[in-house]
Amino acid sequence: MSRAIQPADLGFFSALMSAGSMGAAGRELGITTAAVSKRLAQMEARLGISLLNRTTRRMSLTVEGELYLEHARRILGDLDDLEEMLGLSRSTPSGALRVNATLGFGRSHVAPVISRFAKKHPQVDVKLQLSADPPPLTDDAFDVCIRFGPPPDARVIARQLAPNRRLLVAAPAYLARAGEPRTPADLAQHNIIRIRQGDEAYGVLRLARGRAEQEESVKVRGNLATNDGGVAVNWALDGHGILLRAEWDIARYLRSGRLVQVLAPYRTPNADIYAVYPQRHQTTARVRAFVDLLAAALAKEGEAG
Repeated sequence: MSRAIQPADLGFFSALMSAGSMGAAGRELGITTAAVSKRLAQMEARLGISLLNRTTRRMSLTVEGELYLEHARRILGDLDDLEEMLGLSRSTPSGALRVNATLGFGRSHVAPVISRFAKKHPQVDVKLQLSADPPPLTDDAFDVCIRFGPPPDARVIARQLAPNRRLLVAAPAYLARAGEPRTPADLAQHNIIRIRQGDEAYGVLRLARGRAEQEESVKVRGNLATNDGGVAVNWALDGHGILLRAEWDIARYLRSGRLVQVLAPYRTPNADIYAVYPQRHQTTARVRAFVDLLAAALAKEGEAG
């Protein structure tokens, strides 16, 4: 009788959950949706447990499925790491690299670097997922996450890739119409374009000035809100209000004059760019090569800006 847990099942189940659906997993694995469903059923029959709760519209992990997925991904990662430590990979980056980044920054800055990385290291299979909010640090679904601000967790490696300020900006047409704020309190009288990403307070801006770094919180309002930074920037360009946005996303509009900075003497919490990955990946060739390439690309971009 075959063992309940078979090595090939680990990769299959990890791919299934990364794909998000049986249809998507079938396309990625080159098999039919029916074949994916059959193989999952065979796995569950051998284990004697259910790994997924399935409905016609979605699937979700059972408690046992979460445990299986967590260990499957850890084992697969350990196997890749062992090959590198034994020299079986000849120090050439190879294997799977799962990258997560935010929507706007991922499209504009991470995706082009992945294109160059794939040409340089064709033996690495890269999967990029863009999301409005970063995944939890305890989620083992990704090898590298590109985040804004240092994560408050010592269990992961956080390498700073580039400095990044958050700036308050608006279109000249909006300021001509509504006036320019002189103090943080003035923001309460303005239309603020709001972005909800991660756990940041929604509708509250925090600003500081001077060496004392005393922070002032201002409750703001506005008639436009989104979870997509690119949409918010376009609204600001159209003159709808004041926007707090990372300098990397708006630098070209500041240079062209389409947006201007307001309340320049005041500082908001920084949004330095970090590559975050589990400690066990710090010596992995594919992770190290990708993070090095991204750091170099951002440094070059920063110098050009």
